[in-house]
Order: sequence, then structure tokens, then C-alpha cells
Amino acid sequence: VNTLKPLLRQAKFHTPEEAKAELAAFTKSYSTSHVSLREWKIRATRIKEGILKGAQLWPLPNKTPLKSIFRNKQVFDGYSVENVAFESSPGFFVTGNLYRPVGVKSPYAAVLCPHGHFTPKYGPGTGRTRHEMQYRCATLAKMGAVVFAYDMVGWGESRTAGWDHDYPKVLKLQLFNSIRCVDFLLSLDDVDPKRIAITGASGGGTQTFLTAAVDERIYASVPCVQVSAHFFGGCTCESAMPIHQSETYETNNAEIAAMAAPRPQLIISDGKDWTRFTPQVEFPYIKNIYKLYDKEKLVENLHLGNEGHDYGYSKRLGMYHFLAKHLNLEIDRVKKPNGSIDEDFVVIVPQEDLYVFTKDEPMPDDAVKPNTMPIR
Repeated sequence: VNTLKPLLRQAKFHTPEEAKAELAAFTKSYSTSHVSLREWKIRATRIKEGILKGAQLWPLPNKTPLKSIFRNKQVFDGYSVENVAFESSPGFFVTGNLYRPVGVKSPYAAVLCPHGHFTPKYGPGTGRTRHEMQYRCATLAKMGAVVFAYDMVGWGESRTAGWDHDYPKVLKLQLFNSIRCVDFLLSLDDVDPKRIAITGASGGGTQTFLTAAVDERIYASVPCVQVSAHFFGGCTCESAMPIHQSETYETNNAEIAAMAAPRPQLIISDGKDWTRFTPQVEFPYIKNIYKLYDKEKLVENLHLGNEGHDYGYSKRLGMYHFLAKHLNLEIDRVKKPNGSIDEDFVVIVPQEDLYVFTKDEPMPDDAVKPNTMPIR
């Protein structure tokens, strides 16, 4: 009888040296030859199943009607924004903002924008209403993408409704919500199902590579300041359920990011957090996986060695150019005469004007009780 129990890999589970050695050990099961592509696909399938089992999402829960709610559409220069909610499971509301292009012909590419754990010290507002999030979403929308920014569990309107981000199984809820966000985007008549992308920073970066790993409908991904082989996320939503290790496999976040292969991926890293080794450690490993498919040109690393842990302007620039190339977006719509990217057109909307549920239009009475598990 196998008595081994799944283990949690949390925070700085490895030293950087241990992580490098682990990636080298993983590599021994395949090489850069086509002969070993089959072995990698077998391993990737095992890891995908392990992530979903560890998150208690295997088999995937039934997908129930979204019952989407659209409110308070505001139109600005080249884009609009609406307050949106849908039910990822009966009575559990995902709240967010839908940014749409104005003056661009459909069908549109679509981009999911999960937020990280940044607090007001990194910019006014929190979660999906942070100024950085609004710049990112509005600029992508003006470039021709439908963009959805959504609350993590226990943030924004979810927090207002009573949800706790430290809920022990928050990883299960958030990952399922992200999968259902793809369903929501595909429920829109003007979205091209072959051009779906996702990008986020920090904890939003974790959501980015996890969602891309388990949902092949994601065509392109841009995880920012989070892909690390030695750091497993410091939050309940990232590593408090056994998604990295079980009786059948061990993995780390660099390998999970590699599971996006052969789909386009830009990995953004910096010099002042746990992604400081990405150009020397994580990126070569990930690129090696892409080589198995002869698709190494589809993966890139933007490393900003003098910058820190954020999704600042220079990081957004790299993302805009990458997604414009792979999603066929109209980047000229946001270029200044000197060729730089202009975000000055973005209107920063107050947080209260971006919420779906208000005193006059509250969350429905049949909403599930906070901090209970709405999916089985």
C-alpha cells in the first residue's frame, strides 16, 4: 500500500541552487530531440491532472449557466468599460469589468487580466480597480481586444460580500473561476475563440500560468514577475493545496509555465525579487520544452534587472508588443508620433463606479454564503 501523502510546496520551498538542480533532474527524462517529445507530453499530462486533482477540480465540476449581468457601460476614447458579474457556479458570483474596443471591427481577440496581491502602497485602489490594472485593460481594449479584469476571491467586491482570501480552499475557487472566465469570454458573440490570452503579475502571474497549463483554450500568456523554480507563492491562493507534488509527480512553477508550450508565451522578470534568476535558470528550461516542438521562437523573456516587483509601464510595454504580435492587435492605435506607447488617454474610473453590486442594486439574495464551498 502506498502510504505517501501529497505534500505542500509553499513560499521559498527550495533554495535557488536546489531549484536549479531539480530542473536539471527533470530534464534527464527528455532532451531536445523529437524522440523525447512524447515523454514530455506524458509528463505534462500527468502534471495537469495532478494540478486539477490537488485543487479538487478532477474531474472538472459541471459548468452551469453563467447568467451574466452587465451594468453601467461607460464609453471613452477608443474603448468602453462595463461592470459585469456571472455565476461560475450556482450562486457564486465572479465580479469584474469588461473593456471593449470602440472603432475596431470584430471579431476581437480577448485577454483575461487577473490581479495580484498588490496593496494601495503600489497605487490607488486595490485588485482589479488599481490604476495599473485600468491602464493595462483600457490600452489593450483600444488596441482591439475584449479585456476582462476580475476579482480574486476575497478581494474587491468579493471581499465586500464577506469572502476571505485566506479561505483554505481559495485556490480551488480561483482556478475554477479563471476557467469559467474563459467560458464567459467565449459566450460573447464578437470574440474570436482562437485568440484568447491571459496576463497578470505576482499572484495574478500565478493565475496566468496555472490557467494556461490546465486550459488549452488559452492561446497566449504573459506571466509577470512570478515564474520561479524556487518560490511557490506566498499566499493561500497559490500553494495551500497540493498542486505541486503528489505520489506520482513533483513539479515547480517554472515547469508549470512550460506547460503552455507550444503556445506563445512572454515571461517577464526583474532583478529584485524571486524572478532575478529567470534568464539563467527558469527561462532556459522553459525554452528547452519549446524546442521539443520546434517552437522556441514563440517563447520570450523580458528581464528588467534594475526593476522590482510590479506590473509597471516598461513591463506593460513588453506585454503590449508581444500580444499585438500574437493576437493581431492594432498597436498603432496607442502609439505616439515618436513610436512610444501612449496610456494618457485612459480615464481612471473611481472604484465605486466600477462595482457591479451597489446599495441600489445589491447582490441577489440567493448568493452562496461566504466562505463555504459552492463547487463539489
